[in-house]
Amino acid sequence: MDSLFLEVDFVQSIKHGEAICGDSFFVQRIPEENRVIGVLSDGLGSGVKANILSSMTASMAMKFATSNMDFLRAAEVMMDALPICQVRKISYATFTVVDSVLHKWTRIIQMDNPGYFLLRDGDILEIPQREVSSPRWNERKIYFSEILNRPEDRLLLFSDGITQAGMGSRAFPLGWRREDCASFVRSKVQRNPQIAAGELAGIMLREALLKEPRQRAGDDMTCGVLYFRKPRRLILLTGPPFRQERDKEYAALLDSFPGKKVICGGTTSDIIARELDREITTNLDTCRYGLPPISHMEGVDLITEGILTLTAVRKILESRENISPLSPGARLANLLLESDLIDFVVGTRINEAHQDPSLPMDIEIRRTIVRGLAAILEEKYLKQTRIRFI
Repeated sequence: MDSLFLEVDFVQSIKHGEAICGDSFFVQRIPEENRVIGVLSDGLGSGVKANILSSMTASMAMKFATSNMDFLRAAEVMMDALPICQVRKISYATFTVVDSVLHKWTRIIQMDNPGYFLLRDGDILEIPQREVSSPRWNERKIYFSEILNRPEDRLLLFSDGITQAGMGSRAFPLGWRREDCASFVRSKVQRNPQIAAGELAGIMLREALLKEPRQRAGDDMTCGVLYFRKPRRLILLTGPPFRQERDKEYAALLDSFPGKKVICGGTTSDIIARELDREITTNLDTCRYGLPPISHMEGVDLITEGILTLTAVRKILESRENISPLSPGARLANLLLESDLIDFVVGTRINEAHQDPSLPMDIEIRRTIVRGLAAILEEKYLKQTRIRFI
């Protein structure tokens, strides 16, 4: 089978009046097993107490899933640890676990969350589920299902803050409801078949908020999307090569790359333009966002300044900061998030203007920034990165 990548992203909205989300969404990639595990948990109520309960549940579920413990036994351990609400007679936290081995199967285990969606070939498929009850907790039902992974499949997970959005209002007395959520998701993917996981999750969350009175979340909301696809590749060149005689090789590396192409740095773009005999033009309108402007060259998707822009991108990815999508930093951040396999090629000729004299001479700021950026992309966004120094 061709290479398959699983993009995972999620968005959340905190209940109006609270300072912390009562839902938790954890995800972990296990490269040696070609496996990805995601967990969504919704703590009962809202605020700090709900956050603690959902975080504890998601952490336990992740630990048990990665250890391959029998999940019914694992669920019993979690239910033993979580008290029962004496008023509503339900557990203090829900969970949905998605355990995916790429090129093979995905297993989904759920307790008390709204049912997930599998979007395949433009339709929401109903997947058979097996109901299991613990002998000790027979009033609490757990549902198991399994699918064979296919390219362009999407799994959508959400807390009940999404499906119950607007509940009790005149327009939506029963909330948004699962069936209407399904129709909405299907229409969005039909319009944009390659929509990224984070973008689709964000659109769904914004639509849910529109159902709420005054667009204020009446409950914590979480939407997570898992998108199986052939990997999207990107190469980013920054900094001049250590030896000038390698400039031609440097340019050829970019020119022959089978994916999106980005250059970060004025000197770097000058080298590429010279070696490929192409013209660079600069869009001065993009100066207004606090960073040097964006430039353009035939065959390159984005050209930005180097150190300042890479630093801004790192901050955006660390904080999920919502800034103007037209800024150079946001454009580069979005390209990185839309890609799956990212190659950083870092020139090692030291630029004295960017060298911190308090650091050892063999540590250069550009390298440090790129390493940090790659770490964020791998740990927080599950991207696969490679850094090459030249």
